Amino acid sequence: MELKWLEDILSLSTTLSFSRSAVERNITQSALSRRVKQLEEWLGLPLFDRSSYPIRLTEAGRTFLPRAQDILRQVQDARREVRRLHEDESETLTFATLNTLSLTYFPSLMRRIEDKLGPLKTRFCDQRSSFDGNVALLNHGECDFLLTYAHPAVPPELDAEHFVYRHLGAERAIPVSIPDSAGEPLHAFRCGDAPVRLLSYGNASFFARRLALLFAERPTPLVTVYENPMSVGLKAMVLAGHGVAWVPESLVVEELRSGQLVPAADPSWYISAEIRLYRARQRSRLPVEQFWAAIADDGQPARPDDPPRPAVSRRGYARPASAGSDSKLSRSAMASISASRA
Repeated sequence: MELKWLEDILSLSTTLSFSRSAVERNITQSALSRRVKQLEEWLGLPLFDRSSYPIRLTEAGRTFLPRAQDILRQVQDARREVRRLHEDESETLTFATLNTLSLTYFPSLMRRIEDKLGPLKTRFCDQRSSFDGNVALLNHGECDFLLTYAHPAVPPELDAEHFVYRHLGAERAIPVSIPDSAGEPLHAFRCGDAPVRLLSYGNASFFARRLALLFAERPTPLVTVYENPMSVGLKAMVLAGHGVAWVPESLVVEELRSGQLVPAADPSWYISAEIRLYRARQRSRLPVEQFWAAIADDGQPARPDDPPRPAVSRRGYARPASAGSDSKLSRSAMASISASRA
C-alpha cells in the first residue's frame, strides 16, 4: 500500500470525477484509475460505485475514508515535526498560490509585509495545474498559506472549522483581443453574434469555473480553439491573434494601455474575484503568526464586487486604482468612469 493511493481516493471522494481528480493529481486518468483499483484490490473491497454518474463512495469507501484521512494526517504531522527541528526550515514561509497571483500580486504583497517585518524567507510549493490541486496543498498540510482567487459561487473546498482567511483585494478578468486596423477588437464578443474564437482555461482552474457560470447565465455561441489552465499562456495566444480570452486585468494593464490589446466586450462581461489568503486555524510557528498579524495591519482592501472601472478607449487604457496604491486616475479618466456608471 502506498500513500499516494490514499491521496488519490481523498481527491476522488471530493471531485467524484476521475477526469477532474487526474488533473488535480497531475497524472493521467488511466493511471489514476489503475492506482485506485490497486488500493481496492489490496483492501479486497470496492471503494467507489462506478455505475452511477457522478461516481459515489460505496459503504466500504465511506468506512475507509476517515481512516485514510487519519493516516495521511499522522504522516504529515510527523513530517512537519521533523522539519521544525531544523531552524532554517522553521523560518521559511511556504505558500501555495495560483500562477497569475504569483506573478502579479505576491511580489507587491511581500514588499509591503517586509517593510514591516524585515527580510523574510519564502518558498512556493510546486504549483498544481488545477484550482482544487492548489487548495489541496493547504488542506493536506503542504504549506503555511494559500494565496488564491475566490468567489461566493466558486469557493475553495476548505473546512471553515479548520481554516481561516483574510480578504486582500479584488481582481477582474476581462475579455481581450488584439485590435484590428481601426482599433476595434479583431475578435469582438457580443451575445448572439457569430461564434467567437475562445481561448479557454479548460475546466479545472478557478476562472474556468467562474466563466462556466457566466456562460450558463448568458448563453453565447463559442468555438474553443485552444485550452490552457494558465492565464499567461492564454495571454500569449491572444497577443498572437488566435482569439479572445478572459485574462486577469492586472496581467494585461500595460498591453491595454499601449493598445496591443483591447477589451473584446462591454464591461457587463467582466467577471470579478476576491484575492484571499488562507491558513490553518491552529496556532503555528512564530514566523507564520507574525506574517498573519502583519497581513491584518495591511489596510482595508477594495470591495471585490465593485472594483474601480478603468477608462478604456481606442487610443489607450487607464490603469485602475488599486487598494493601497499611490497612483491616481486622471480627471478625464474619472469623468469617463462617472459617465459609464451613470
